Amino acid sequence: MRNIRKALLGAFVVAGLGTASAAFAHVNLSIEIGVPPPPARVEVVPAPRVGYVWAAGYWGWNGAMWVWVPGRWILARPGYHWRHEYWEHAGDRWRFVQGDWVRDRHEFRRDRGYRRDHERDRDRRRHRD
Repeated sequence: MRNIRKALLGAFVVAGLGTASAAFAHVNLSIEIGVPPPPARVEVVPAPRVGYVWAAGYWGWNGAMWVWVPGRWILARPGYHWRHEYWEHAGDRWRFVQGDWVRDRHEFRRDRGYRRDHERDRDRRRHRD
């Protein structure tokens, strides 16, 4: 009984630490199975919503069978686009790749240009002084 209490206490502590640091950590879940996913379902995408992007539905694996995860609206991130979830074929296995935000190229170039211009102006000010 004492060992069970210690194990439960340890689990609660670890769970608490996990939740506290969840805001600061990127969790990467890797699922690999030997059964290919069914063909994607056709979804009717609702009318656009300001400030949101549509994340398409995908097949998920619940440990025993394929289950359809319907599409959903997610809050947009300016300067980024959503890369949807998908299953990648790797040898004789299928690997789940989580959806994530990818920085837009034009935003990246603009930021780099801003930094270059800012540094050039800073250097000019130094030489004037």
